[in-house]
Amino acid sequence: MTLEEGRRVRLAEDLGIGEAVAGEPGAVVGFLSLGAGIEGTVERVAELPESHEVREYQRLKALFEDYGHTMPVASRERLEAEIAALEPEWTAHRERGNRVTVRVRLDNGLVLDGAHQGILTPL
Repeated sequence: MTLEEGRRVRLAEDLGIGEAVAGEPGAVVGFLSLGAGIEGTVERVAELPESHEVREYQRLKALFEDYGHTMPVASRERLEAEIAALEPEWTAHRERGNRVTVRVRLDNGLVLDGAHQGILTPL
């Protein structure tokens, strides 16, 4: 599901925002939480860019697949080693999936920015 600007959404689960501090430094007096069901309007949708390591993995993998068979053995082995070193970052990227964040102006006046789209359901 990809949300669009201007679309009405509902918070799908309770969301803890942070601690309220007052009085003595570090004295916690409360916790701010938004309850599931609060509605609002999507103001912005942003897809987070891929990391440098992910882009480099994709570039090297394509190079290896297209030209690896024509490379000298030492160059091919070095390229394979570089690809293997970037493999964990690539795997983590694939497990995370499409990283989309949204900015939502809730009906109660609060603005939720940088939220993962998975905590919102379209109306």
